Amino acid sequence: MSQLFWRQRTWIVRACSWEEALTPTPSHWPQSPLSPLMCPTRGNVTVIEARQLVGLNMDPMVCVEIGEDKKYTSMKESTNCPYYNEYFVFDFHVPPDVMFDKILKISVSRHIKLLIGTLVGTFKLDVGTIYSQPEHQFYHKWALLSDPDDITAGCKGYVKCDVAVVAKGDTIKTPHKANESDEDDIEGNLLLPEGVPAERQWARYYLKIYRAEGLPRMNTSIMANVKKAFIGENKDLVDPYVQVLFAGQKGKTSIQKSCYEPIWNEQIVFTEMFPPLCRRMKIQIRDSDKVNDVAIGTHFLDLRKISNDGDKGFLPTLGPAWVNMYGSTRTYTLMDEYQELNEGLGEGVSFRARLLISLGVEILDPSSPDITSSTEVQLEGVPNISEVEEFFLFGSFLEATMVDRKIGDKPINFELIFNCYSYLIVHRNYFHLPYFERKPCIYIKSWWQDQRRRLYNANIIDNTADKLASHSLYYLLSDSNSSSQFLSLANKDQNQSGRTKLDRERLKLCLAEVESIGQQAKAMRSQVKKSTVRDKIKLAQNFLTKLRFLAVEPQHSVPDVFIWMISNGKRIAYARVPSKDILFSSTDEERGKDCGKVKTIFLRKGFGPAGWTVQSKIEIYLWLGLNKQRKDYLSGLPNGFEENRLSKGPGLPMSPPISLTYMMTEQLYFIFKKFHMYQARSLFAADSTGLSDPFARVFFSTQSQVTEVLAETLCPTWDQLLVFENVELFGEASELRDDPPIIVIEIYDQDTVGKADFMGRTFAKPIVKMADEHYGPPRFPPQLEYYQIYRGNCTAGEMLAAFELLQIGPNGKADLPPIDGPTDMDRGPILPVPLGIRPVLSKYRIEVLFWGLRDLKRVNLAQVDRPRVDIECAGKGVQSALIPNYKKNPNFSTLVKWFEVDLPENELLHPPLNIRVVDCRAFGRYTLVGSNAVTSLRKFIYRGANKQANNYSTTGINYSHIDDDKDGKGKKKKRKKGDEMEEEELDESMLDWWSKYFASIETLTEKKRPAVDSVERKKPKLDELKVQNSFLVVHDDTGGSVILKKRIKFKSIYIFVCSVFSNKVYAKELESEFDNFEDWLHSFNLFRGKGGDDDDQNVTDEDRVVGKFKGSLCMYKVSDDMSRDMSFDSNMGMFQNIPHNDPINILVRIYVIRATDLHPADINGKADPYIAIRLGKTEIKDKENYISKQLNPLFGKSFDVEVTFPMDSTLTVSIYDWDLVGTDDLIGETKLDLENRFYSKHRATCGVACNYAIHGYNVWRDPMKPTHILAKLCKDGKLDGPHYGPGGRVKVENRVFMAPTEIEDENDEHLALTVLNHWAEIPRVGCKLVPEHVETRPLLHPDKPGIEQGRIEMWVDMFPKDMTAPGPALDISPRKPKKFELRVIVWNTDEVVLEDDDIFTGEKSSDIFVRGWLKGQQEDKQDTDVHYHSITGEGNFNWRFVYPFDYLMAEEKIVISKKESMFAWDETEYKIPARLNLQVWDADHFSADDFLGAIELDLNRFPRGAKTAKQCTIEMVTNEAEMPMVSIFKQKRIKGWWPFVARNEEDEFELTGKVEAELHLLTGEEAEKSPAGEGRNEPEPLEKPNRPDTSLLWFLTPFKAIKHLVCTQYKWLAIKIVTALLLLAMLALFLYSMPGYMVKKMLGA
Repeated sequence: MSQLFWRQRTWIVRACSWEEALTPTPSHWPQSPLSPLMCPTRGNVTVIEARQLVGLNMDPMVCVEIGEDKKYTSMKESTNCPYYNEYFVFDFHVPPDVMFDKILKISVSRHIKLLIGTLVGTFKLDVGTIYSQPEHQFYHKWALLSDPDDITAGCKGYVKCDVAVVAKGDTIKTPHKANESDEDDIEGNLLLPEGVPAERQWARYYLKIYRAEGLPRMNTSIMANVKKAFIGENKDLVDPYVQVLFAGQKGKTSIQKSCYEPIWNEQIVFTEMFPPLCRRMKIQIRDSDKVNDVAIGTHFLDLRKISNDGDKGFLPTLGPAWVNMYGSTRTYTLMDEYQELNEGLGEGVSFRARLLISLGVEILDPSSPDITSSTEVQLEGVPNISEVEEFFLFGSFLEATMVDRKIGDKPINFELIFNCYSYLIVHRNYFHLPYFERKPCIYIKSWWQDQRRRLYNANIIDNTADKLASHSLYYLLSDSNSSSQFLSLANKDQNQSGRTKLDRERLKLCLAEVESIGQQAKAMRSQVKKSTVRDKIKLAQNFLTKLRFLAVEPQHSVPDVFIWMISNGKRIAYARVPSKDILFSSTDEERGKDCGKVKTIFLRKGFGPAGWTVQSKIEIYLWLGLNKQRKDYLSGLPNGFEENRLSKGPGLPMSPPISLTYMMTEQLYFIFKKFHMYQARSLFAADSTGLSDPFARVFFSTQSQVTEVLAETLCPTWDQLLVFENVELFGEASELRDDPPIIVIEIYDQDTVGKADFMGRTFAKPIVKMADEHYGPPRFPPQLEYYQIYRGNCTAGEMLAAFELLQIGPNGKADLPPIDGPTDMDRGPILPVPLGIRPVLSKYRIEVLFWGLRDLKRVNLAQVDRPRVDIECAGKGVQSALIPNYKKNPNFSTLVKWFEVDLPENELLHPPLNIRVVDCRAFGRYTLVGSNAVTSLRKFIYRGANKQANNYSTTGINYSHIDDDKDGKGKKKKRKKGDEMEEEELDESMLDWWSKYFASIETLTEKKRPAVDSVERKKPKLDELKVQNSFLVVHDDTGGSVILKKRIKFKSIYIFVCSVFSNKVYAKELESEFDNFEDWLHSFNLFRGKGGDDDDQNVTDEDRVVGKFKGSLCMYKVSDDMSRDMSFDSNMGMFQNIPHNDPINILVRIYVIRATDLHPADINGKADPYIAIRLGKTEIKDKENYISKQLNPLFGKSFDVEVTFPMDSTLTVSIYDWDLVGTDDLIGETKLDLENRFYSKHRATCGVACNYAIHGYNVWRDPMKPTHILAKLCKDGKLDGPHYGPGGRVKVENRVFMAPTEIEDENDEHLALTVLNHWAEIPRVGCKLVPEHVETRPLLHPDKPGIEQGRIEMWVDMFPKDMTAPGPALDISPRKPKKFELRVIVWNTDEVVLEDDDIFTGEKSSDIFVRGWLKGQQEDKQDTDVHYHSITGEGNFNWRFVYPFDYLMAEEKIVISKKESMFAWDETEYKIPARLNLQVWDADHFSADDFLGAIELDLNRFPRGAKTAKQCTIEMVTNEAEMPMVSIFKQKRIKGWWPFVARNEEDEFELTGKVEAELHLLTGEEAEKSPAGEGRNEPEPLEKPNRPDTSLLWFLTPFKAIKHLVCTQYKWLAIKIVTALLLLAMLALFLYSMPGYMVKKMLGA
């Protein structure tokens, strides 16, 4: 006998996806504390180019860094606008939390020989921000570089890059990169998340660390005694310090030796841009050790939760406040199995410590002279925090059930942990603890700062969010007083001590947000209509997300409560209860939702698969509040409890009770419980056979029952009624009906040896019938429902069941509905589900098409030789014919069989259909090969023909009339100024397959126009015509395009033209567009082996696949009135007119165009890819034609393979990396099922082109002409037609199509092709035919399942050998680059800045020369001669540069082939934009030349040169968008003036000169016919410039030079020298004349 008490029970089950790890939500159902996934993750970074790098004539190199992994681009010479287009891949195998905190760092440095180089600037972004973006990527964005060591400087340049983060199962949808954009809007396309301003400022983040409390003991008693013996005193064995990580920077406090309550009073200063692109700050208390520091606890500070970026927002701020740290248990062990929890991975299982910190942010003024960037530690004072209050935690264990049998025979303790305080109660029992009427109680007193207001505000918001989550739109429309209610409650304690700035700012934020939601809810009342309900519900979900975010309090106060179950001294299972949920308040809105209520808690292990099993379910009453509020702590208990207290002496305060005794029996209800367990589907495969032996165990209160065990199935149909009699429940009747106790259902796999394996768990609430209620509609009998089964954090099937709870009235069981049903005494009293609950059955016939088996693997080391397929559904089934020899012919001889079975009329309740393949071996043995469970049969139900499909209509798309020219020559149209169009001769020989390909890509990247009804299509307008790579593309309103070879004239006659892509490019596999080509032939994967879980990366569904069964199903009610055709073949059933499955010889033609974003396979970050084809026994390796050092190789290859279906039907296209030494490495592979394509009604054998041509680049490839194809389709579909009529009309089955009649000869072919392109419009048998196409397939690696290793573009044609032989394969070999020669004549320069001072004349001058080269060909730099002593900035050169280069017109790239280094084995091909660099220099004789300015001209799009030097301005560079642009490839020759620019000290462009140049582009043939010499050399020499002879000016005018030297430049020096000479002369004369004068004086002369 057992009892169960209830109040508002809280229970929740939740499966956490990988993306939800970004924003984890606390749950009452404990999640695994360790990270659920060690997920393989890949970071892809493509560095395209850099612009506006600060510096002159630099050699830049880019470093990409994620975590500790660094990769470098090549070094580019003499440019501050380098182009790289280099692709890097970073592979990680870490939990999501660790991956998201890694920092992506992009830095640019100047390369200096033999030195590391000087840093130009860096950009930092965390990986979590990238993954939270749409498609998990930033595409073609510009990263703004800044220098952290020089924060007074501005932007240091930009790096254009693609950044993506790919986890298992993710796909990156990258647009086709046909052409690089001509000019990017850098400022409007920065690499920043949405909402982050483009202008970011530098800021200082001051993190102040005061002290820590509650550190766990880091030593055992043995170690303490050893230390005491050696040292003589027992000191604390912990040396704590705090380490902080933020934005790639690290800061540490000092180490406090031997201290469990360390006091630091220090601050760590980080300098980073604001707002930062790194969202979290990691704060960690660590224990210093000479060998290895150990983490004690970790806290992540999310800056989004402590700041607001709104108009009335605030900078990040925190505290001073305590933050609680959780991790492993506080008991010290040498080998801590929970140590990773202390590093911040997953939910903690115990309180570890708390840390008093504060955070402030200061925006820096760049003009301040004392700004420095540093991570420094400073001493700080101790803050004032609020006074402590005594808190009281009370708990009473009302019930403990579901105790694991394995631990039930040992002493069991329950421990309640509140910070460092804990309380134990001891019990001993087997399956449930015998509390009965006496309930044990515990209480804990502790002292904390009184910060309840924070938790109260969070509870108010949580309460509002819970109401919104429960009632959604109804709550929004009916209750809008939440904002005023929150305002009145939140402002109660305005003067509370200890309030921080964040408290005040968060209060303002919450008030504003709640008020905003309330106003929007009021506005919604008048806007909700039937058509807008879906949008309003979505808006309500956004409100809910915002409220949940606001409810998370970043400043902690009271730590959470932990409940541990301990068995025989070992911790077994735990549960974590947030303290705010049990916090008491006299106001209902502020009170925690579980305070003073009976709470259902599941205790479980918190790590790995062992944590999936519930160790115990407890019913517990919890209350937390101030000790002075204790009078209310028992107010929430159900009525009828009496307290049992310890006796104390007189005058002593009364203590809380040690137990509670239930005394009231009038609220005792005897319950009759009926559980209707019908069936389950898609269960977990727990056995090595790929199947399970499932049974269900149902827990209710202290009782449990199990269903019968069904052997070898994943979709059991138990059809069993479980009855629980005389269950006692206590409480109030209304609460029992509205909130009944929950039921736990666990699914297990029965094993012959050992205990049953856990397969999954689900929860349910029963429908309650009280004694005074009638058992009848609408509530009774209950309906069967599906319940999701969970295994850990992933789903593991569904269970169909119903649960009812019936009160036994005064008349006993006589008032209850009778239980009727037979019992099988051999198996025990098993009752079936009653008729009123079990579904209503009807007789169905299931027809099975047995086509064949494919790719069967060995079973028990033996090959499968004689397989058979068994089909079973609801106990009935059918067997296929036996395949006598699987190797020779894996198809079945008998195609169709059927069986009849009783199935529910409700299609949602149909049981699964099981497919099993067995191998019939000698001596009557049968071995299971594999199995598959078809969980949903809805798509196989025959619905009957659509009788309204046959209707007469005329379809067509009105297009411009296409006619022939008189001379028959094709012409194209070319846009000139305005809207005038000029006709120009078009050479059809210039067009090839690549013309169609690039036109298709161009069309693919355009925005799709809205669909228009096919009868009302518009004619193309002039602006819809586009010249693309020497051909004309006309776009229709559906995004289609057609290449037109003839001249187009717009007239008033509109005639039908096909409206599909000329060469459709699919961005994914062809199968995804055509439903895997399973229109009538389906593929069912066969599984064998135990299933894998998310935690087990070694077992995936792909590893369990052992083959395929090919066939189909068709089910229908037997009573249906099936209309049969006269030609109906009864042996084929519903599968009429399908082809035979005899072996057939096929010619398979594989076209491989290119691969993109391949995973690097070599140490240098590149690969040498080549193609490998495997089809049946044929294997082709194109090893000789590998492409050196390329991650985006262009193959352009076709391969012909002759095979026989069905033996050879799986095509594998692989990309290998060629290695000089050793075996080649597989990069990735893709597999295609050719058989389904071949037999599909979509006709995927050869794509249908959009126009018919018998020669040229668009030649018809299919051996069957369109008329033959159409005739065959009509015959197979039993359609009337085709009937060709005059005027371009063709009639098929009462449908008339119109097509042009004067395009070419063979008009019937064009008419037939018109119908084929619109075959989907044909009633009854119509479907979309596969067009001429290119498909993009992901490349996968068997060792890295689920992660793309690149993509491959290809298509496959198939031609039966018994039909007309196809023509030769299309030539899709890559276009050879065309040779060009660019001749640049530098005529003059003007206004060049004067850099030198003439020593003789003192005038400003420069020795000017011009340097030029094409980007990527820096080694081919060419210089003019030097114009010496230019005093006006004018230079005369008449100098010719000659640059031969190879160029791809379609891609607009220069092709360069060269060896990367002298040790390289072969040349590497690079494709670089065509850009001309011109620089002006000042030549120096005894020092390095001085750089003056430069200009870079994109030869495809550069500003037209000015006619005069005066008209040449700096705006030609800074304001290109408004300048007329030209292309040298169209103009061929152009002359003009262009400016030279350089950056000044303020990092702004300034004009440093002008150059007059002439650009002349010639083809290779033209250059050979009319050669020209470099410089002024022959042939075609240029005249010498007429330069003023100023280089020897000082010699020709010596007096002027002397005057300048003496009177101007060295005036005072000359005066000093003359004065000194005069003094010396006077002194010399004195010394010379003094002796004689003295002699004369002495002699008296």
